[in-house]
Order: sequence, then structure tokens, then C-alpha cells
Amino acid sequence: MDIPEEVNAVISRLEKAGFEAYVVGGSVRDFLLRKKPKDWDVATNAKPEEMQELFKDSIYENTFGTVGIKTESDDPALKIVEATTFRIEGRYSDKRHPDEVKFAKTIEEDLSRRDFTVNALALAVIKKKADGVIDPFGGETDLKKKIIRTVGDPDKRFEEDALRLMRAVRFSAELGFEIEEKTLAAVSKNADLLKSVSEERIRDEFEKIIMTERAAEGVELLEAVGLLRYVVPELREGIGVGQNKHHVFSIWEHSVKSLDYAAKKNYSLEVRLAALLHDIGKPDTKRGEGPDSTFYNHEVVGAKIAKKIMERLKFSKKTADYVVHLVRHHLFYYNVDEVTAAGVRRFLARVGAENVDDLLKLREADRIGSGVPKAVPYKTRHLLFMIDKVRRDPISPKMVKLNGNDLMEALGLEPGPRIGWILNILLEEVLDDPKLNNKSELEKRAAELNDLSDKELLAMAAKAKTAKQEFEEGVEEEIKRKHYVK
Repeated sequence: MDIPEEVNAVISRLEKAGFEAYVVGGSVRDFLLRKKPKDWDVATNAKPEEMQELFKDSIYENTFGTVGIKTESDDPALKIVEATTFRIEGRYSDKRHPDEVKFAKTIEEDLSRRDFTVNALALAVIKKKADGVIDPFGGETDLKKKIIRTVGDPDKRFEEDALRLMRAVRFSAELGFEIEEKTLAAVSKNADLLKSVSEERIRDEFEKIIMTERAAEGVELLEAVGLLRYVVPELREGIGVGQNKHHVFSIWEHSVKSLDYAAKKNYSLEVRLAALLHDIGKPDTKRGEGPDSTFYNHEVVGAKIAKKIMERLKFSKKTADYVVHLVRHHLFYYNVDEVTAAGVRRFLARVGAENVDDLLKLREADRIGSGVPKAVPYKTRHLLFMIDKVRRDPISPKMVKLNGNDLMEALGLEPGPRIGWILNILLEEVLDDPKLNNKSELEKRAAELNDLSDKELLAMAAKAKTAKQEFEEGVEEEIKRKHYVK
């Protein structure tokens, strides 16, 4: 594997101007592991202003000596090559950021400040070819042995930046490496330092762990070293908590195994998070012990807990809302002999047709995490058949061929709650019989409904709740929990 032309061009230009320049850090690690680096970093003895003089279109918007050098590459990993002046760092009073950044004289000094030996590597480059690895701390040996080890004293490294505690676990999961004994002991010893790290930085590392193929191992390691209590402490409530006759694993084991399935199948971040959190409400809702214990409404409670977790870790609103939605609706009931086409339409109206694929992926993870051998049973295949059958039927207010403006015009109504009540009732009736979804029939039916009193109309509308109202109020009338089988 060659060094990309864009990186080679940056290094060549710096060297022609009389400076030293090397590929450094994770890009060297990945290069030596024959993996495509996610990004390419360069270290140089050129000062930021000297780099900006050489690269007129570069970006320098920080205090760490890092200059973003623009390229014309189509590869997102190469659109900007970051070049950083050799540096050494002083004390970390806040356990997060160096008090000051000082420029170093040599590449070896620069490498001495880095977190782990496998990241404390530099690569000299001549005409796109690697021309020797600079490895003052045994990183190449640790790569071969598949070991994560700090550069120097692990306690000092973690005291400098407590996020390195999470990074140790992340690299272990990402690379499939073991954490070296002294480093692992130091992670456990210094776990409470993570309290000083912002939620955003913790979230970023947690997300990277979740997005590895070994996500489950990463989460188990977070717990083993005492870090999980500062990331998602709610998960710990399920440790050692047994379930009922439908489960052979504790709540904790089931959650981790569900995540493992989702990660191995390379599902999205949202599905993986939902797989890990889908039963987060079970410890609070457990009633009784043994094979007949129950967890009624755990999906409702779980959605509320998941919402708090996602907000605390500062996930985007879009991601948080979707994970909460999946957790809330993961427990859907479907029996081939009992559920009608109208029931499937209501299911789609409740969960959103666009979310069905991910809900079924979550159901697969739930099943495999329960020790069931088959991810997609006959019931699920039949549900997919029924969904395809009713997919074009009206399942949302937008698909009903009469809207609020039509209602006000046809019935001479002013804007008000009666409009919403009538529309909800019409949607419910169309879900029962899609043939009713034509404007003239709907106008006739709306006129009949409009003759009812507010009290009568409200009572009917209450039985035709929208999916949003149903979620907000914690109502799930169609789930028959006593008959529910994974």
C-alpha cells in the first residue's frame, strides 16, 4: 500500500522548503496493519505561520499548532490533510486539556506526548513509499502482539487526559487487542477521573465503541474496568437480574448479546443503541421472581429512560428521537391467526412505515439475544407479507383524502379541536376499510360526525388516537402481553 499522493505532496513540499515532515499517529498504525486510515496526519517542525506561507489556502483556527491543508481529492479522508507542529504538552490541570502547548524540537519529543504506543509511531516518506518507522516506545512490537499499552507511566497518561480511559477500551474493541496488564489496572484505578470529561467527548468515544464489530466486548469491558457507571449507569441495573421463562439470560446479558448481534450484522448506530437499550426499563418494572415474573410496560418506561440517556450524552435530537421510538415500539405483538389487515395498517400508522425495517432488525437482535436460534421466524415473514399487501393503503392523516381545510370548507367550521377530532375518527375508520377513502364518502361521514356534541365527538376521537398521542400518553392497546412470545 502506497502513501496517498495528497499526503506525499504535503510532505514533499515541506521537505523542499527545508523542514522535516512525517506521517504520524493512528494513520501509521492503520497503515502498518494494512488498513485504510480514516484520516492522514502529518507532524512537522514547521511552525503554523510557516505552513500557511507554503500552503496559501490552508486553515488555522486552533491553538494546538494544527494547520488544515486543503487538497483536490475526492476521498473524504484526504480532502484536508492536517499538519501539526512538533509539540510537547505541560500540565493538565483540568484532566482534559494541556495548560499550554509548547513546540518541540524533534519528532521523538512529539511522539512522547501521545497516549498509546501503537499511536506513538511516525513514518518517513520518500516518493509515496514508506522509508522507515520511527518507534521510540515499542509500538510496532505491541502491534504485532496486539497489545494496547500507554506511552510511559499509565497513571500519568490518564491523569493528563481522562478521556484516554475510554480510548483504551475503544482501541481494544476496534482493533481486537488486549489492554496490557499495568495499563488495564491503571484504567480501573483512575476510572473516576472520567467525571471530569464532558458528555460530548464521552459520547464520541462511546459511539465509536458501539460502531465497532466488537461493540458488545467493548461495553462489557467498560463495565469490567468501572467506566460504565460514568457512561450509561442505567445499564448496570440489569446486572444479575433474572427474567422469565422466555429468557435464559439476565437483563444485562440479554442487552449485551442483542447489541452483539446488531454489531455483527453491521446495523446502523440507531439500531445498535436500541438493541442495547431496548430492555432498559425492565429492572424498574419487574414484578415477581422466577419463570412467571412480568415486566409490564417496560417498553414505555424504557423509552423514557432511553430519552434521558440520549439527552445526557448529547446525541443529536434526530438520533435520540429515533432510538427512543425504536425502544418504545420494540415490543409489538403479531400472531398470524389473530391479526387482520386492519391491524397491520394500525401497526404501520403507530410505528411509521419508514421505521419498520429497523424495528424488525431490532426484533432479530432481541430474539438472538434471548437465546432463540432463529432470527426471522415464520411470524415475521408473514408480517412482512402483510405489510407489503397493505403498503399502499392509507395509514397516516396525510393519506386520508380529506384534510382540515377541506373539512372547514365543506362544513363551514372555524379552526378548533373539532377538526382534529373528526380527522382522527376518519383515519381510524379508513384504517378499518380503505375503500372509504374517497372525498365524497369522507365528506358525508364528516357531516354526520359534526352533528355530534363535543362530548360525544371527543369520546369517539379518544378511541382513535394518533401514534404521537399514543406514545406521549403511554398507550398500547393492541399489544396483548399475556400472549406475547419473542
